[in-house]
Amino acid sequence: MSEQRPRLIAVGEALIEFVCGADGRFGLRCGGDAFNVAIYLARAGMNAAFATALGEDPYSETVLALAAAEGVAGDLVLRVRGRLPSIAAIDLSGARHEWSDEAPARELFELPDWARLAEGLGKAKLVYFSGITLSLYSNTGLGRFLAIIETIRQQGVKIAFDGNFRPRGWRGNLPRTRTVFMEALKRIDVALPAYDDEAVLWGDPSPEATVDRLQAFGIGEIVVKNGPNSALLAVGGQREFIPVAEVITPVDVTAAGDGFNAAYIAARLSGAAPLEAVAAAHRLAGQIIQHRGALTPRAAVAVH
Repeated sequence: MSEQRPRLIAVGEALIEFVCGADGRFGLRCGGDAFNVAIYLARAGMNAAFATALGEDPYSETVLALAAAEGVAGDLVLRVRGRLPSIAAIDLSGARHEWSDEAPARELFELPDWARLAEGLGKAKLVYFSGITLSLYSNTGLGRFLAIIETIRQQGVKIAFDGNFRPRGWRGNLPRTRTVFMEALKRIDVALPAYDDEAVLWGDPSPEATVDRLQAFGIGEIVVKNGPNSALLAVGGQREFIPVAEVITPVDVTAAGDGFNAAYIAARLSGAAPLEAVAAAHRLAGQIIQHRGALTPRAAVAVH
């Protein structure tokens, strides 16, 4: 039974996205970087759960229905009556316009039941979160979340992190962003950053410089995603650039990094060596970019 398999938990936010089609009509879908990771982990056969907060409205029910259909457990989703999830409108150019200040996910670690969430995270094999996750929370929420991460890591839970830096989420406050990230990086086992994000936030001149900076925090397993070119793997004192097997002209790069992260984590926890895991991650990212939207049609993607 799934309850007996090691559990992987992604922490973050699920949004309702209204996407403009070529005919000018908007279609509804669900998004969110950590949510995408949870879904792709489940598609890889992992016992995946998603930790967030939602309302008790029809849109929140849509998120939960999608999670259930994809095999992602929702028992760590806290519910807040009278509140709506974040909403994003995506125009024909791909530009995003978000309304999220009142979303309950932003108060996940300040809600009355947050201790139950902390207990649930402690039962995981691995907990995944991102820089977007961190951007949601107040200083109080961040303090609680990072304390939980530190505690469960000491108990043997592995922690995986993708910086996934989005300036909008931090209101352009780079000093606060860097401070929060540095506190998080002290508590990470597996780092899965994208080089272009790291260059913007930290001024890293190369993927190698990103590895140097992350290793200074004691992170033992690092994969720096470098767009369509390659990924730089740093583990066990070795570094290796692993090229993409086939360069594909993308239809939509949305969630390529999320899929990469999920495939890498799933492969590693299934016993694959790091090099094999990066190859699997490249394959899934390459499949995702051939389709519009974050979630590919299930028949179109082979995660393993």
